[in-house]
Amino acid sequence: MIISTPPFCPVQFDDPDLLDSAFHAVTDMHALWAHLREVAPVYKADPGGGREPFWVVTRHDDVTRVLRTPTEFSSRRGTILSVLDLNTPDIATDDMLADTDPPRHGELRKPLNPAFAPELVETHDELIRGLARDAIRRAIDKDVHDIAHDTMMFAMSITGTLMGLPPQDWEHLMHVVMMTIAYEDPTYASGNAMSTVRQARHQMFEAFREQFAKRERGAENPDAIGRMRNMDLTEGPMSEQQAMVNGYVLLIGANVTTPHTLCTLFNQWAEHPEQFERLRDNRDDIQIALAEVLRWASPVTALMRYAIQDVELQGQTIKAGDPVSAWLGSANRDERVFKDPYTFDLTRRPNRHLAFGVGPHYCIGAGMAKVTLQIFIEEMLDLVDTVEIAGEVQHVASHFVPGYKSLPVRFTPRKVAAAL
Repeated sequence: MIISTPPFCPVQFDDPDLLDSAFHAVTDMHALWAHLREVAPVYKADPGGGREPFWVVTRHDDVTRVLRTPTEFSSRRGTILSVLDLNTPDIATDDMLADTDPPRHGELRKPLNPAFAPELVETHDELIRGLARDAIRRAIDKDVHDIAHDTMMFAMSITGTLMGLPPQDWEHLMHVVMMTIAYEDPTYASGNAMSTVRQARHQMFEAFREQFAKRERGAENPDAIGRMRNMDLTEGPMSEQQAMVNGYVLLIGANVTTPHTLCTLFNQWAEHPEQFERLRDNRDDIQIALAEVLRWASPVTALMRYAIQDVELQGQTIKAGDPVSAWLGSANRDERVFKDPYTFDLTRRPNRHLAFGVGPHYCIGAGMAKVTLQIFIEEMLDLVDTVEIAGEVQHVASHFVPGYKSLPVRFTPRKVAAAL
């Protein structure tokens, strides 16, 4: 299929490309999505190779319906579009937060909410600001600095603290997270896709099993692992297996949004310096500006659901049991919802972006992400005058996260920052 949707250059794709991580890393996916939104907003893709056909949903309102309506579209069979067989039974159904529907989802989620609440995150303000300043100053101190890894470790340091993971494990766990979401990227792959994912799961499960065993049930444990140790479910206390799979999904989710959003922030700062200069003088508008950065970044490309019943959507009949992929990256550029969707505008209001999803599975760490990203922006406004992209930008090979593997930057310090 050839796509030529103004103002985009032509893009050629076949159905298997939707599952091809390398294709996502080097292709302007917005051209593809713009075409699908216009001519086939609910599109059945057949990747072949023995893999299950799946529906591709690209318009904002339809994506919202898929994610918001668990009575029509279930999460129990998995939520990540995978190159692996979509019909493979999920080992974590009804045990892992991501692979549940209400009311089970609420039973798992409610006790964990306080571990990621903005109020708790704000108590770590000094830590977060220190981490942000360190990352920014490392870039300032060098003529050119590849900041992609710093953004990963910034997120991992905060997540590790809130979850109760030992600092000496953070670097390794960050690599394991990347193995999970970028299993075909040469930097993170260890064998084929199945082998890489299995190794990553084993290592992450073992890390959480060890920490879960160290917590004493009944003791006051404010971190996420401690809260899981004290959780009571319908069937009894949370088991070690349930703690491992929930720790796994929480760690991945918490370390997806922040690094990619920060790299998007640097890119857009370099391209639109005048907008950030205005923001420097209007600090009360940071959350409005952050919403636009999140819309532009769309850190999660797509989420999976499975139809519970036959559903009519845009004239198509999705049969009960069919896999359905909801493309957040496309929804966040939908011309039907966003005026001038390809214009980056830090004053955009309203902004109905879906960067954190929508519905029962709205990102549990959204509040944490907003607080930490706001702090990082505040420190950037204090310490940095200009941002320049100073080398080749490389994206992670992943059809789940459009993240950055390399982002060389040059930060020019503010003269007034020397006294800070």
